[in-house]
Amino acid sequence: MNKFEDFNISSQLKYAIEDLSFSDPTPIQSESFPVIMSGKDMVGIAQTGTGKTFAYMLPILQSLTYSTQKDPRVLILVPTRELVVQVVDRIVEFTKYIDSRVIGVYGGVNLNTHKNMVAEGCDILVATPGRLYDLILGQSLKMKHIKKLVVDEVDIMLDLGFKFQLVNIFELLPPRRQNILFSATMTESVEALIDGYFLNPIKIAVAVSGTPLDNIEQECYEIKNFFTKVNLVKHFLEDEEKFSKVLIFVAYKRIADRLFRLFEEQFGYSIGVLHANKTQNYRLKAIENFAKGKHRVLITTDVMARGIDIDKVTNVINFDVPKFAENYMHRIGRTGRAKEAGHSVLLYTEDENKEKDAIEKLMNYTIPLLDLPEGVEISKELSPEERPENEELKQRHKKKEIYIAGASFHEKSEKNSKVNTGGSYKRELAKKYKKPQRRYEKITKKKNKK
Repeated sequence: MNKFEDFNISSQLKYAIEDLSFSDPTPIQSESFPVIMSGKDMVGIAQTGTGKTFAYMLPILQSLTYSTQKDPRVLILVPTRELVVQVVDRIVEFTKYIDSRVIGVYGGVNLNTHKNMVAEGCDILVATPGRLYDLILGQSLKMKHIKKLVVDEVDIMLDLGFKFQLVNIFELLPPRRQNILFSATMTESVEALIDGYFLNPIKIAVAVSGTPLDNIEQECYEIKNFFTKVNLVKHFLEDEEKFSKVLIFVAYKRIADRLFRLFEEQFGYSIGVLHANKTQNYRLKAIENFAKGKHRVLITTDVMARGIDIDKVTNVINFDVPKFAENYMHRIGRTGRAKEAGHSVLLYTEDENKEKDAIEKLMNYTIPLLDLPEGVEISKELSPEERPENEELKQRHKKKEIYIAGASFHEKSEKNSKVNTGGSYKRELAKKYKKPQRRYEKITKKKNKK
């Protein structure tokens, strides 16, 4: 099926697709539709940016009939709060001409608020595993009418430590249901989950993680240090036409905050920052501002690499090389979405060369190495992580050598060589009374005398 017109879907869904300006389905959407419509369990292996949300929602919405019951019939599990919000927003767009109810629940919000939302009833529930498990344990939510279960980004969900909640949720769901799972990677833990709870699933692999997307132009630069990276990124951001919607990925939250302060001086409100230490409202507002174009640049961490789904991201800048090669694929998958052209830049120092080689080995592709553009200053200033340790501080914290005493240089005196035998009083009593007699010994002694 090369066109959405070829899909056997209702007119209401076709109107919604036209409003969203979707023309041609992606490979994962074309291959998933007939499988999910058949009611069989399905496992989709596709890297981020290939249209997975619409791949499972289109057939689910097509088969979802009108109902007034309060308990949800479709459960969608995702790893992060941001992804819950974005999936709910997508479903609202897809159901523009359909009478269906969808709600999203996630951590960071008062539990009673979600209890009240669930009590009002819904057809589709989007949730993070932790908050869903809390609602089930509190008996605020009944799972007995779930017909379809979708587990999206399951690999990152397991990495975040949600295995316990996932397994317990699976046990509480009705056994007769359709299971749909999407993952960018197929790990042992993902396979174990499939083997334990899926019934002869049909596997579809499209653009598996490690396959470089053809529509993403990649390039890399070897950089001396942190502040030279800063100078290069500033040089890029000065070109507002080419770098019009930019995601900058860093390794740590403190680096994200430091970059934000450095860039805010020059670029002002056009810069945003997003990481796990920010409050829920701040994070959602940062994503909203970036999506609507109020922020031209968003600085974020790897934790958010799989939770951000924003259209028309023109560039991804990898300020730090990710420690795990597959995270690079998740990062660059934020650009070049829906078959649009994307651009990715990788900055690496000599210390990060090993991680860069691992990325190229995973992709079986050598990222083109470019020279620094003219005018980019090579800084001599070092970041706190790059500065050599202070010698005085090093000496202060140096472990002291443990003194081990050697053998004595003289023989002990006769007095000091004596062994403690318990004192003279104790010795005299022992001589007089010897060992105390037991009762049966006294009786035996008396009989022998007679």
